[in-house]
Amino acid sequence: MNGTAHAAIGAAAGFIVANNVASTPVDTFLLVGLGAVSGLMPDLDVDGKLRNRITFSHRVIQSVAQIIGLLMIIYSIYEGRAADCFSGIGIGVGMLVLSSYLKQRHMLLITGIGVIGGGISLQEVWLILLGVYILIASYVSHRTYTHSVLGVVFLGAIAYQLEISIQADGVFYTCLAGYISHLIADSKFLPVNKRGVKLFLPFSSAEF
Repeated sequence: MNGTAHAAIGAAAGFIVANNVASTPVDTFLLVGLGAVSGLMPDLDVDGKLRNRITFSHRVIQSVAQIIGLLMIIYSIYEGRAADCFSGIGIGVGMLVLSSYLKQRHMLLITGIGVIGGGISLQEVWLILLGVYILIASYVSHRTYTHSVLGVVFLGAIAYQLEISIQADGVFYTCLAGYISHLIADSKFLPVNKRGVKLFLPFSSAEF
């Protein structure tokens, strides 16, 4: 199932939850949006459809790192003191070399680190957990752990902390419903899916 369908189903789940908790129009809009995002989150994994859409192109970051590395080398040669000259050149060369190995698959890892940093800075537990989720997703194969009960539990922890933080009723249930809707839509119970989801990883690799 494509991302648009997953987002639409998740948004519908958010709308249903909003009606059940008698949300205000503003909260209803929030829950619909959270449902859509939660409905897409399992596809943050390796080869998932969402991962490349929330990250910058690796070529942009690569170019920036190379420019900074080159500037550090030039500055160290012309302005650096003797003691600092070699270390500055070494750092610049290191940035040039390391940036050449940067690939698109590394961008989700960088995004996760950035989200964790933002969560620590803002002292928001849900944001830190979201960053950890993104980091883990950047390493796992498609339709594995993010499409399992473990993924649901982790998302539930994020949603619980988010509801506490913003104090909006229905956030927890919306995020869970949106996430679970993705797993159901990707399951083999639907005839349009040739593959299913491995719900009980790491204990069982059976597809459902």
